Amino acid sequence: MTRSEIARVQEYLRITFANPRIVVKPPKKQGQPVEVYCADEFIGVLHRDEDEGEVSYDLHMSILDLDLPPDPSDARGL
Repeated sequence: MTRSEIARVQEYLRITFANPRIVVKPPKKQGQPVEVYCADEFIGVLHRDEDEGEVSYDLHMSILDLDLPPDPSDARGL
């Protein structure tokens, strides 16, 4: 992805999620994925896809179970 594309996607994400702390970082080396952060927290990778002349950008975000808040049903012994 070009730096221009990265900047445009970053602006889109900031507006869409109403969060100016979202940062899309270009890869340090050729061939590495573009990384997305919220402040200093890594949240996912961004991929560019082109099919029949149409370009799209895919954000892949993994959420670890241990990062989730406690399940309220577990507190009640269910």
